[in-house]
Amino acid sequence: MEKHIIANSGKYRQIEMEYVMQKIFQGENMKKLTVFFAAATVLLFAGCSKSEKKATDSAAQTEPAKKYKVAMICDSSIADGGWGAACYNAMISAAADENFETQYTDSIKTADFTASIRSYCSLGFDAIFAPGNQYTDAVKEVAADYPNVKFILLNGTVETANIVSVLPDAEQIGYMAGALAGLMTKTNSVGFIGGVELDTTKKKLECYEAGAKKVNPAVKCVSAYAGSFSDSAKGMEIAEAMVTSSDVDVMFGDASAVDSGARQALEKHTNRYDIGQPADLLKIQQSPVVICSVVTDNAAMLKVCMEDIKNNTFGNKTVYGNLSNGCLSVGTFSPSVSEEIKTEYLAAVQKIKDGTF
Repeated sequence: MEKHIIANSGKYRQIEMEYVMQKIFQGENMKKLTVFFAAATVLLFAGCSKSEKKATDSAAQTEPAKKYKVAMICDSSIADGGWGAACYNAMISAAADENFETQYTDSIKTADFTASIRSYCSLGFDAIFAPGNQYTDAVKEVAADYPNVKFILLNGTVETANIVSVLPDAEQIGYMAGALAGLMTKTNSVGFIGGVELDTTKKKLECYEAGAKKVNPAVKCVSAYAGSFSDSAKGMEIAEAMVTSSDVDVMFGDASAVDSGARQALEKHTNRYDIGQPADLLKIQQSPVVICSVVTDNAAMLKVCMEDIKNNTFGNKTVYGNLSNGCLSVGTFSPSVSEEIKTEYLAAVQKIKDGTF
């Protein structure tokens, strides 16, 4: 039996064992045999210990990293060419960098926000991305029942242990769009369309008007709310009325799919323009009416949240995005914007960044 065990440890040990057995039959004293068995036992168990440690280390190295999952809910379509699409693409980009799986449900009615969020929580998702202040009440309700799920609330104002708000600087966005509108308008009439009267939307409108008047004191601002983020037909109706009744020639919207409808209305007229957000719309597709975009890098802010989830440091804060940290920027200009206006506009943006505008 001993010979079989030692042999499994290597040819050399087998030879030694045979040698010892020979010595026994030749009359060698038991003391030598005892010493050998002690040394052989040490070698045997040392070899096993090293093998076991190597196997354990190998298993640790090959153990797959946890695959996190994030889901986005949206009341507009992710193919709306505006807010919904930009927010979805931001999630996809951030998730690719941070090794998160993604899922989404779009075109959700307000009454279904809570149920949609709960369904993803019950499926074991690690994070829920709610891209707008309008989801606040639903997020707060569900977050209280699922303390281990992390909630990312874009344009939110809530900070809890499992809710982080991601907040692009609404003032800077409004000033940036307003300054360009004020420089581009030939009729001295600019327009603003909001989805619903959220705090962030009202702040954008306020600063849009102030920014336009800062660079062009003769400007008048016409505004309206669609009462929706998904009614593109309503956007077409509002924009058409602004053009025909108030001679608006530059427009800015904060209403997702409603903005897409407004652009369709502007395309029916000449020398009527729109300023996009939050994506660089002219990089996505050419448009005869988009002159530039105020670009929000939502992906960069989402990455901060995803890293916090993986590092177990998520919660009780707001992730801000502005010109200074690169989460706000100027998009691609259309040929309709002259070099002179570009220069003047970029100088205004620098003052907005510096806080001297």
